[in-house]
Amino acid sequence: MAGLQAQVNHTPDNLFFAYGDLELSFANTSHFVARTCGAILRHTPLEPGDKVAILMAAPTPFILTLFALMRMRLISVPLNARLTAGELAWQVKNTDCRLVICEGETRTLAQSTGAAVMEMPNIKREAPAAEFGDFGMMNLDDDFAIIHTSGTSGRPKAAILTYGNVYQSAVASALKLGMLKNDVWLCVLPLNHVGGLSIAFRSLNYGTAIETMPPSPFDAREVNRVLSEHPITLVSLVPTMLQRLLDAKTRPWNARLRLILLGGEALSPELLKRCIAERLPIATSYGLTEAASQVATAMPDLVYRKPGTVGKALMFTQVRVIDERGGDARPKEPGELLVKGSMVTRGYYGDPEATRAALQDGWLRTGDIGYMDEEGDLFVLQRRADLIVSGGENIYPAEVELVLRQHSAVAEAVVFGLSDADWGQRAAAIAQLRAGASTSPEALISFAREHLAGYKIPRQIAIVDALPRTASGKIQREKARHIFNDAISRRN
Repeated sequence: MAGLQAQVNHTPDNLFFAYGDLELSFANTSHFVARTCGAILRHTPLEPGDKVAILMAAPTPFILTLFALMRMRLISVPLNARLTAGELAWQVKNTDCRLVICEGETRTLAQSTGAAVMEMPNIKREAPAAEFGDFGMMNLDDDFAIIHTSGTSGRPKAAILTYGNVYQSAVASALKLGMLKNDVWLCVLPLNHVGGLSIAFRSLNYGTAIETMPPSPFDAREVNRVLSEHPITLVSLVPTMLQRLLDAKTRPWNARLRLILLGGEALSPELLKRCIAERLPIATSYGLTEAASQVATAMPDLVYRKPGTVGKALMFTQVRVIDERGGDARPKEPGELLVKGSMVTRGYYGDPEATRAALQDGWLRTGDIGYMDEEGDLFVLQRRADLIVSGGENIYPAEVELVLRQHSAVAEAVVFGLSDADWGQRAAAIAQLRAGASTSPEALISFAREHLAGYKIPRQIAIVDALPRTASGKIQREKARHIFNDAISRRN
């Protein structure tokens, strides 16, 4: 696999990377990557296979550093600059990183990790390139990156992704979504997350362009402007981002936009209706870090015909739904999702116990719950860890959240389980209200009672200003539980 060098050989002057006013062709990118290699090795002698963390929010130095580490056959450990110093220090130690490469804005955070730190200098065209003018060939079995899972329900695990994992994922994604030579993929997801990282890797392998946006916070007005004025053809979003974009939208998006890839969480019925009304080309997907991003995707015609589905597994991937006995679940029977294929991680770094628990008989036990219908299309309900069992009855938080969002005052809601001496667990929730709306927890509980079986009704609800989310937009249920406890304590 030659990657960047192959694109330089075939289309050196084609646009590859854009950020603001900066535009880099494949040849330009390769030039600056070579100089980045030289800067890194002048700072710290490294050997192929060493782990190096990237702690950067700005897209340009992140991309150049990532490709430089690839060129030197080093293993990247992308870090989230929004984490605390303690969380970052743990991740750096957990993956045995030899070096943390940062930028000026993240230097203090990087130094707090206790590891060796290098602040990436401004790479000039005339800087020495060391011996890394060519990309060289990569073995598909070589490790590409170690990415910590989002940790929505506990301490994250360090998933190892090989070049084979990300390459096969890129090929399967192209076969599903299509690939046009003039494609421009807008990346608003953080590059430290598998969703953003996969966009960069796909575009590199396809020979197409990627346009990135300034680091967080997500700027709906600016993203709307780019979607309207720039020739964007694809964009990856989580539903919350899409909702904010539509709320802030003042003019049509450019006519070349052919696909909006949605992932991270379920698309609400209200948002789906709005997408249909505006004839938006949305494709819903299911993926996870351990499978190098996409696992299954439903294209727009299926999304509109069968609301809630994420379609069938991509090429080179298999998905099973198993019941509590480990057998294949019947159509529409919820069970745990298992994934198998060439995109699946070979394990968790430094954690053989977690690897054995997750990888069994060639299948990845995802911990997610869903079902397949009679046509084999997949529907994802939620994480197994999020399931609430009350008095022996299963409560799916997504079902309760859907009901709460149907209340006219509610913008978003998160449902989770609390310990209960009599029932084992009981449902509780936090809710974020729409701008200018008002209601009470008691009114929301009464509303839920009209639409849900008794055991599914949240016994307590706290109204909050905002829901806790990861950098990629996923709900953090554990933090939601802490926010709930604080709100209830203040109320009492």
